[in-house]
Amino acid sequence: MSALHARADAGHVVVIGGGIAGLAAAHRLLDRGARVTVLEASDRVGGKLLPGEIAGVRVDLGAESMLARRPEAVALARAAGLGERLQPPATATASIWTRGALRPMPKGHVMGVPGTASALLGLLTEDGLRRIERDALLPRTEIGDDVAVGEYVAERLGHEVVDRLVEPLLGGVYAGDAYRISMRSAVPQLFEAAKAHDSLTEAVREIQAKAAAAAQTGPVFMGIEGGVGRLPLAVAESVRAKGGEILLNTVADRLRRTPGVWEVLAGDHLIESDAVIVATPAPQAARLLGTASPGAAAELRTVEYASMALVTLAYRRAGAALPEGSGFLVPPVDGRTIKASTFASRKWGWIADENPDVLVLRTSVGRYGETEILEHEDADLVAASRHDLREATGLDAAPVETRVTRWTDGLPQYPVGHHARVVRIRDHIARLPGLAVCGAAYDGVGIPACIASAHAAVDQLGGDLRAVQQLTANPVQSLHGGAGE
Repeated sequence: MSALHARADAGHVVVIGGGIAGLAAAHRLLDRGARVTVLEASDRVGGKLLPGEIAGVRVDLGAESMLARRPEAVALARAAGLGERLQPPATATASIWTRGALRPMPKGHVMGVPGTASALLGLLTEDGLRRIERDALLPRTEIGDDVAVGEYVAERLGHEVVDRLVEPLLGGVYAGDAYRISMRSAVPQLFEAAKAHDSLTEAVREIQAKAAAAAQTGPVFMGIEGGVGRLPLAVAESVRAKGGEILLNTVADRLRRTPGVWEVLAGDHLIESDAVIVATPAPQAARLLGTASPGAAAELRTVEYASMALVTLAYRRAGAALPEGSGFLVPPVDGRTIKASTFASRKWGWIADENPDVLVLRTSVGRYGETEILEHEDADLVAASRHDLREATGLDAAPVETRVTRWTDGLPQYPVGHHARVVRIRDHIARLPGLAVCGAAYDGVGIPACIASAHAAVDQLGGDLRAVQQLTANPVQSLHGGAGE
């Protein structure tokens, strides 16, 4: 067994995982003078951020946008030299495909929860709208330390709000089940407002009033010319330029703490360092931490994941008419195969500019607990997507090229109690000096959340716990447009 990167100084940190969280941690560590080695098990960096191409046009085959109202992702893109390539969506007008028609995405809601019944006119039935109005007359609903978003909203406003709007919005982020997803972790500002009000619609109006008073300007989401899959590539290039080392196809098999030294066994190599950041999905983190922190490993083993697939289709524009807007969401209650479609050439100006004669669409398939559809062949997923697109939009042309990208166990689930689980994990980790964790399994699944988690992990290694404590107390709401479509 050979020893790599023997401790030549007091500032060597091994980052395990080369997704955006691990790369963001490495980037921050290098800015603070550390020596950094990144270990990535696969043959590429980026995790769920994956650039690709279809019909000669660059596209994203993973996450395609990032929340711009949080600073972390946009700031990292600029630091990595992509500032001039940041682009907002060309259009943000989306629809809901429900009850046999494409209906405009309502405004005036917080993750699908309206401040007034009138906000959902045209989407819900008359009975559904009347049910919302009853909220003001209902007694207070105690939510305790946590509650499922769907359960609480259905009790206050009725199931129709959840099934037709909350569910598809949350499903777009987590590929999960709104009746299981934690409100405290997934929609934290709604959780805090709901605790302070007897009426849920009143709580939403308070959130909206605060947002209006803050007068935030600029786009809610941002993309990158060529795709957000370029972000990890640019960050990796910056990491190398700063002197960091990124080892691909290098599986970290074991993590052990010895007096004053962390040892990482990776194949035939023993890598020694002063500190370690574990930036992998929960199952891999549990395996690595099994010896060093059995308590953290046990908690991480309870994190469940949803699998999904993205179907990318390219059409000749001349024969492919589409409705206006950037795409649509699909409520599971309608029984369709796809859960969303993005009209990528409409949403991102750079796709249309690269080949004006090509129209690129994406659909997403698969939700938590819904694995049977993902066992089908790629051709079956393409056929199912084309069927639903035809039913929703009338698009009946044959695509000139298709691609199916499968993300097995791609999205961690945040059920009720997730916040408490993260607290317990971090309590276990805090007992081991020189160790930190970060990534989508903790404080949010979107790109800014993963980067914020990475920055907090770096700060923790330096003895500053404020960022970790703030993230744990206030998870980052991912909103629609995160890693899951």
